[in-house]
Amino acid sequence: MSNTYKSAGVDKEEGYKTVDKIKKAVGETHNSNVLNHLGSFGAFYEIGGYKNPVLVSGTDGVGTKLKVALDSKRYDSIGVDCFAMCANDILCHGAKPLFFLDYLACGKLDSEIAAEIVLGMVKACKDNNCALIGGETAEMPGMYQPGDYDVAGFCVGIVEKDQIIDGSKIKTGDKIIALPSSGFHSNGFSLVRKIFPNFEEEFEGKPLYETLLVPTRLYYKDIHKVIEEVEVSGIAHITGGGLYENIPRIIGDGLCATIDASKIQIPTVMLELEKRGNIAREEMFGTFNMGVGMIVVVDPDHAEKVLHLLDDAYEIGEITEGAEKIDLKF
Repeated sequence: MSNTYKSAGVDKEEGYKTVDKIKKAVGETHNSNVLNHLGSFGAFYEIGGYKNPVLVSGTDGVGTKLKVALDSKRYDSIGVDCFAMCANDILCHGAKPLFFLDYLACGKLDSEIAAEIVLGMVKACKDNNCALIGGETAEMPGMYQPGDYDVAGFCVGIVEKDQIIDGSKIKTGDKIIALPSSGFHSNGFSLVRKIFPNFEEEFEGKPLYETLLVPTRLYYKDIHKVIEEVEVSGIAHITGGGLYENIPRIIGDGLCATIDASKIQIPTVMLELEKRGNIAREEMFGTFNMGVGMIVVVDPDHAEKVLHLLDDAYEIGEITEGAEKIDLKF
């Protein structure tokens, strides 16, 4: 009997089935700027309507949150997570997402699972006026075990050069406003899984995995609603490393983000994790978003308007002088 690619563990037909399942839905994310369709070697996107455009790009994955999804056989939210982790990053510079590409790797491809993951990306792209213009599915037996998947993505956005937000305008007295997260988002799950090994256990009246798998919040509409009305000095996406790592990325020398931690609305699942794992509060804030998915820094004269524009936003601190770039007061 002769050897085939399938006998080595790669089923090309399953890959074709995946494309068939997602092709129509992916096409629905396209607009007039997309000049070709799935199947080409490269994806074409035409740019117009900008005076001095700057492209802003971001790439990320879902991390070990995937393990929760795979073990719970719940795949629909993972695609949203993948898109959100990329798109939320480029929002920090005032960019609008233009297009997104994904990369899906596995040990043995199941077209139903792959399609469910990609359809999550489709949903997120539609909600953010972004085109899913390409991707890659790699079946790699021996590299991944059957049932294992890895997901990553790449997002490109655009902003006028004179409208780039980079934190350089942040000054003393500016207010720090928090936008709530939808939960853990896609960070810290190696620790989450260590403390919560049983995803099926009941938490607040439902299986724990339902709380853990709530997808990463998308901030596109909120951030651009603010940018269109108010001059924003800085934006930070609170991902791995929490407030401690991410806020200093936009703070200039000699300035400090002074934050009153008692004002932060910490999700109950994070409080349970902290208690059950006997984790120090500083470690929690240095690992998880603790309920703050994104922060915006604005002039004090604009703070009330931002709070009015965003129903669930709230003030957590201000910019002061200081050698350290963040001072989290417990």
